[in-house]
Amino acid sequence: MLLSIALIMLAGMGLSLLCRKIKLPGLFGMVIAGILLGPYVLNLIDPSVLAISAQLRKIALIIILARAGLTLNISDLKKMGRPAILMCFLPATFEMIGTVLLAPKLLSISTMEAALLGAVIGAVSPAVIVPKMIRLIEEGYGTEKGIPQLILAGASADDVYVIVLFSTFTSLVQGGDVSVLRFVNIPVSVVLGILAGLLCGAFLAVMFMKWELTGTVKAIVFLCVCFLLSAAEDAISLPITFSSLIAVMFIGIAMQKKNGEDARILSGKFNELWKGAEVILFVLVGACVDISHLANAGASVLLLLAGALVFRMLGVWVCLLKTALSGREKLFCMLSYTPKATVQAAIGGIPLAMGLPCGDIILTVAVAAIMITAPLGAFAIDRTYQKFLTKN
Repeated sequence: MLLSIALIMLAGMGLSLLCRKIKLPGLFGMVIAGILLGPYVLNLIDPSVLAISAQLRKIALIIILARAGLTLNISDLKKMGRPAILMCFLPATFEMIGTVLLAPKLLSISTMEAALLGAVIGAVSPAVIVPKMIRLIEEGYGTEKGIPQLILAGASADDVYVIVLFSTFTSLVQGGDVSVLRFVNIPVSVVLGILAGLLCGAFLAVMFMKWELTGTVKAIVFLCVCFLLSAAEDAISLPITFSSLIAVMFIGIAMQKKNGEDARILSGKFNELWKGAEVILFVLVGACVDISHLANAGASVLLLLAGALVFRMLGVWVCLLKTALSGREKLFCMLSYTPKATVQAAIGGIPLAMGLPCGDIILTVAVAAIMITAPLGAFAIDRTYQKFLTKN
C-alpha cells in the first residue's frame, strides 16, 4: 500500500507538471498516470488501495466541496435566482433527452437502455469544475454577475439528480417499477442537505469561537463532521434522505456567515489539503479506466458524445435566458458545464456488473466521456475565462 501511494503521488504530480508545461490541463496527466499504474496496464497499484478507491475519491470530493463552501458568496448566487435552480437539473435533462434520441440509432440499443446510458454520462464532474470556479472567484473573474458561483452550485446539485435517475432507469431496464418517492427525494434531499449543512456550520462556528483551537485542529474537526454527514447519508435506508455533498458545501457557507475569520483560515487549510487530494482523486479515476474499452469507442461513440454535449450546452443556454449575461459569458457557462469524470468512474461499470446486455456499451461510452470531456472541458475553462469574463 505504501509503495502504491508513493507511485500514485509521484507519477500523478510528475505527469501533471509535464502536461502543464505543454499547455494541457494537469488533471489529464493525473488520469494518464492512473491508467498506466492501474490494473489494466502496469498493475502497480496494490489491490488494498483499489479496494478503497471509491472511498478515497469521495474524501477528495468532500475536501474540494468543503473548500468551495468556504469560498462561495451565497449573496452573489441569490442574485441569479431562477437560473441557479434550473442549472441543477435542466442541462442534465437536455443531455439525457439527446442521448435517448441519438443512442438507439448510433449504438443499436433500446430506448430504455439509452435512457440508462444518458443517466450515466449526464452528470458533470464537481471535482473538475469546482476547483476551476474557486480559482475564478479568487481572481475575481465573473464574480460580479455570480457566474462561477452559479456553475459551482449547479455542478454540485446536478449529481444528486442524475444518480437518482440512474437508479430508477436501472430498475426499469431490469423490469422493475418506478418509485415516485425517488423523484420526490431529489428536491427534498437537496433542501435537507442545505439545512443539515447550515445547522452543522452554525454549530462549528460557535464552537470555534468559544474554544481556543489551532487552525489545523479546526480543519480536522471540520473535515470529521463532513465525514460523519457522508456516513449518515450512507447509513439512512429510508426512501427520503439528504445530500451529504450539498450539506458539506453549506457547512462552509454557514461558517462564512457566522465566523468569517475562521472561514478564511479553514479555506487556506483546505486549499493545501486539496493539492494532495486532487492527485489521489484523478489518478484513481484513471485507474478505473479500462483502456481496452477505448478501442471499442469508434466514430458512433464519439458522435454520440458530441451530440449529447450539444444538447447539454443548449440546456445551459435555456437556463440563462433573460439574464444579464452577455453572449460570451453564456458561452463560457456552456463550455464550463461539459467536463465529466467522477460520477462516470463511479457508476459506469455498474450496468455491466449487473449483467445487463447494454453494460459493455455503457462502460465504453463512460470511459470515452472521461478521457475526452474532462481534459477538453478543463482546457476550455482555462483558455476562455480571461477572454470571456470581466474581472472585478
